[in-house]
Amino acid sequence: MKTNQNYKKLAESYLFSTIAKKVNEYAKNNPDKKIIRLGIGDVTKPLCKSVVEAMQKAVAEMGTQEGFRGYGPEQGYDFLKEKIQKYYKKRNVNLKLDEIFISDGAKSDLGNILDIFSKENIVLIPDPVYPVYVDTNTMQDRKIIFLEANQQNCFLPMPKDEIKADIVYLCSPNNPTGAVYNKIQLEKWVEWAKKNNAIILFDAAYECFISDDSLPKSIFEIKGAENCAIEFCSLSKTAGFTGTRCGYTIVKENLIFDEMSLNKMWLRRQTTKFNGVPYIVQRGAEAVFSEQGQKEIYENINYYKENAKIIAETLKKHNIWFTGGVHSPYIWLKCPNNMTSWEFFDFLLEKAAIVGTPGAGFGKNGEGFFRLTSFNTNENTKEAMERLNKIL
Repeated sequence: MKTNQNYKKLAESYLFSTIAKKVNEYAKNNPDKKIIRLGIGDVTKPLCKSVVEAMQKAVAEMGTQEGFRGYGPEQGYDFLKEKIQKYYKKRNVNLKLDEIFISDGAKSDLGNILDIFSKENIVLIPDPVYPVYVDTNTMQDRKIIFLEANQQNCFLPMPKDEIKADIVYLCSPNNPTGAVYNKIQLEKWVEWAKKNNAIILFDAAYECFISDDSLPKSIFEIKGAENCAIEFCSLSKTAGFTGTRCGYTIVKENLIFDEMSLNKMWLRRQTTKFNGVPYIVQRGAEAVFSEQGQKEIYENINYYKENAKIIAETLKKHNIWFTGGVHSPYIWLKCPNNMTSWEFFDFLLEKAAIVGTPGAGFGKNGEGFFRLTSFNTNENTKEAMERLNKIL
């Protein structure tokens, strides 16, 4: 028996274990200090009322003979897919039900989608980046080319004719930088993908934070994307489903490569390796897209956006360069006084008992930058910024 030796190529993930170690040591030495965590990428607001009621009703159904459901369709129940179809229609994006695949989250699908692609494909990934893109391709031994995202291009790298790749990952709004591509920029990416017979894997997990209608929430708002893109979305940040687990992936029927339908390949992959999202969870997800559900979830989203605004205003006051914080829950800032990412981490922890995430943990271009999130309480965010004001 032999193991997958590609796992040896994975960089050890010291980021969050190192953060935890440093924070625990500080807490031990400063038991009276209140630590405010602005580094976590998890939501803190509970599930909205409509979702909870829908799931409770579904639980009761499952306890009756007539309402019980066993195995469901691997690609999701039509009642949820129809709601997602209508949601996209509001952005003038037409989807067929068979193009919508319900999953247990974008993270899973972003890794699993690689099953339908050859290991010979060359992958283009922006740096800094969400680590899942890199690690899942490393596990399958694909060649990875990194695309330079930096302060000069506002962490929104654009395609170049000399770059040749088969698969490209785009995340907008971006994790970790919070940067958002506009329509013209995405049009250039679609043009590049079609010219190079490449596929765009578009991560739209944070689309709900976009409040400017001129900014695309979906890659399919771009003409021609139906022939060169797959979209991944999640209810984790949209509706607080980080622990409930539900998302969806859009694979258009137009996607034909090597005379094979990616839609049919993904369906085959899912029906072989996945048994679907629980009925109870899908009923909760359905409630997210109801009129009342949308109202309730956006109350939570706006709560987080207000926190982001508080952080952004503090950074502006001290002339600290940053992206994000407007159409994203993430604020990506340049460390002041030429500090490294970890030096700024230590500075915030020791001087203000604030925890963030060093940018170096997201790739070499993240060095010298830092990620703060808006997923804490309004009171804690305000207090953290008051502390930051004092030490800056």
